[in-house]
Amino acid sequence: MASLLRGIIFEISAQAPAPSKDYHHLLVTDSKVIWRWWKISLRSEFRNMKPWEQNSSYQDFLDDLNLQVHISVIFGNEILKYICNLCQHRFDYLERLPKGLLMYIISFLELEDIARLSQTSRQFEKACNSDELWAHIVSRYCDTITQEMRELSVEVGWKEIFFTNKLQLQKKIRRRRQRFAEDADDMMA
Repeated sequence: MASLLRGIIFEISAQAPAPSKDYHHLLVTDSKVIWRWWKISLRSEFRNMKPWEQNSSYQDFLDDLNLQVHISVIFGNEILKYICNLCQHRFDYLERLPKGLLMYIISFLELEDIARLSQTSRQFEKACNSDELWAHIVSRYCDTITQEMRELSVEVGWKEIFFTNKLQLQKKIRRRRQRFAEDADDMMA
């Protein structure tokens, strides 16, 4: 399965924490870790400095504690752990799925399973609470979706519409109509 990963596996860029203004770029390919940094300074001794680059094999990266400390300071411990996992050939394939495919897979889960999945990671929380997913769920479970429901979904979101009972939903739509009627009256006056 790891042989399916070719080229760039992970890439991130950031500015070093203050007071430094140095720029850092980290790239993990299928065979090496590339660390680039640019010294950014107004001081004359640094003006003509060229960007630096360090290429390391996976094993060299895992052995280079100094480089790992730099990465941890600039990108955080979570990124460092993720890079170390990549270098040890422990890939998170779910994280690499295209968003559309991930939404398609999640849409087949039961509602309880979606709630549980949303608690496993930030990525899944974002996916499980996305309007795109809940629009699909509403269309699967509801018989009719009116134009007013679509317009209300822009304001409150499809998840809110799904979990709102029918009477409350009709009340929200009625309030929305009244608000638009009042706005139209105000514009006419």
